[in-house]
Amino acid sequence: MFRFIFSDLKRLWAGSAVIVLLIALATALGVTITLQERALRLGSARASEKFDLVIGAPGSETQLVLSSVFLQPSDLPLMDGDLLPELNDDPRVAWAAPIGFGDSYAGYPIVGTTTALIEATVPGFAEGGIFLHEGDAVIGSAVDLAVGDAIKPMHGTAETGGHTHTELAYHVTGRAEPTGTPWDRAILVPIQAVWHIHGLGHEHEHETEADHDHDAEADHDDDHQHAEAVVAAADHHDDDHDAHEAEEPHDGDHDHASDEHASGDHDEDEHHHGAEAAAPIDEHWHRGETPGLPAILVKPKSIADAYRLRQEYREADGTVAVFPAEVLTRLYATLGDARQVLTAIAIGAQALVAAALMLVTVIHVSQRRREIGALRAFGAPRSAVFSIVWLELFSLIGLGIAIGYGAGFLAARTISRSIMAERGVDMPVAFVGSDAGNALLLVVVAAILAALPALLAYRQPPAAALKG
Repeated sequence: MFRFIFSDLKRLWAGSAVIVLLIALATALGVTITLQERALRLGSARASEKFDLVIGAPGSETQLVLSSVFLQPSDLPLMDGDLLPELNDDPRVAWAAPIGFGDSYAGYPIVGTTTALIEATVPGFAEGGIFLHEGDAVIGSAVDLAVGDAIKPMHGTAETGGHTHTELAYHVTGRAEPTGTPWDRAILVPIQAVWHIHGLGHEHEHETEADHDHDAEADHDDDHQHAEAVVAAADHHDDDHDAHEAEEPHDGDHDHASDEHASGDHDEDEHHHGAEAAAPIDEHWHRGETPGLPAILVKPKSIADAYRLRQEYREADGTVAVFPAEVLTRLYATLGDARQVLTAIAIGAQALVAAALMLVTVIHVSQRRREIGALRAFGAPRSAVFSIVWLELFSLIGLGIAIGYGAGFLAARTISRSIMAERGVDMPVAFVGSDAGNALLLVVVAAILAALPALLAYRQPPAAALKG
């Protein structure tokens, strides 16, 4: 019987191939939608799992998460920079890391942040180590650079007409191990270097220098007055002319020292007006010295602290606080609606293929009435005729379903790899237990569909088939 089925399929190979192809395409469409939607959920959830709370200026919460967690380029409003030292001093916060973006290099985003964020989110270093100076940079595992390479940051991107900064060139000091997140495609640099390149973060330094200069001048004047008093006490018997001549050189020295002091202040002021590659990083901030920030990533010490901080900074003026997970949940709801639409389209396509398949097989059975009648006339029982027709059709449908599952898996893997190469999000594509249940359901439906034409052949009388 099996040799008969094989020879029959071989004789009708063109029609059989078309049937298998139609079933495979319809099945692959549904499988790809299911696997890709699941991979997107898992990949995005894993990418955000280390970022418990994001604080930014009022605006779109979705865009805040997409920009700060998934590093999607966007112009975010700035919030008061004094929030950073406030969070660092908050006993409910394990660490708070500012995020500064807007620059890029060779298509990779340059993100200004702190060592605390890198130590908390990076599993380790494949090469080198963390940045220690303003000119240092840590690259993600997917960045096509080597340790020691120079990076000249570009404001914006080449596509948007950005310009290259000449104030500073970073040098790669370390390559992070893979995380499966968009941060694998990022270049991480000290946030203070980003501020200095853009002319920010100098106000506090200038105020400190001015206060120091003022105090130094006051101390110098006090010392000068004290020296005059001592001289006057010791030489009170000298005449006014001699005292005047004694004081003249001292005043000259004072003017000369003041000039030197002013010159030193000028040089020091020039020193702070630009970023210096060898300058050590300073991650201790105080009120009044931190520029405006687009976002701060916060790691609370407990779940209760996370909810308190979220509530506090939601209600505060000038800030919004959001859990990345809650934003993703809203996106998943939208994605779920789209998945339902696509699934309905896939089911409709499968139903159309099934209907076309039924029509083709019924016509095929009708055209083979004489062959079926001959089998019956030579003594083949009805069960044998039913089995031949059923197995022949079921084998075609089953092969189409198997090919469709394989093609759907490969399609989902291809899409996920493309997204990972472009966005850095690792999207795991894999079958789960529910997929086996869906496959079994398809096989059962295929068995039922294959039985319908077999029943037509089963019920045909041999005499009527041969006569027709």
